[in-house]
Amino acid sequence: MAYLVRRAGGNVQIRECVRTERGPRSRMLASFRGALNDHTLDQAARKALRPLDRKDLIAKAQTMGVGWTLSASVAARRLVKRLRRGPSLDPVLVGLLRRSLSDMMETELADDLDEAADWVGTSDEERGATLRGLLRLSDAIVRSRDALSPSPSEPYPHIDSEQRGVA
Repeated sequence: MAYLVRRAGGNVQIRECVRTERGPRSRMLASFRGALNDHTLDQAARKALRPLDRKDLIAKAQTMGVGWTLSASVAARRLVKRLRRGPSLDPVLVGLLRRSLSDMMETELADDLDEAADWVGTSDEERGATLRGLLRLSDAIVRSRDALSPSPSEPYPHIDSEQRGVA
């Protein structure tokens, strides 16, 4: 039976237990970072001595917080990232992509999705590094500010509603 093991450095391995003359041994079938995908499962299935239970491995991955994604989604994320940050594509490929993607569009996209698209395809490590940088920046801004001056005890003149000394 195959199982998942989280290793140091964020790698996750798909392993299986094998009987040998010297007792049970664990064999690594595949290793990956980020989310488990069908390509990694295919790779593990080719090396496995017994059939893999894909549904069980996906459930274990989700339980471990690793997650599951289709390889096509991974490739689409990488393509979006390259298109936003890199050189342009051949116009023929652009036309083919447009035609293929227009058939898949079922819902309207949000207007502010363009801002989030910069983060599509980025690794968890890159997102984490950016978040840590933002937290350091906000901490530096807070520390650089002078202490707020205390508010005066009475910001407005006191109004006395009693009439004194009126004859």
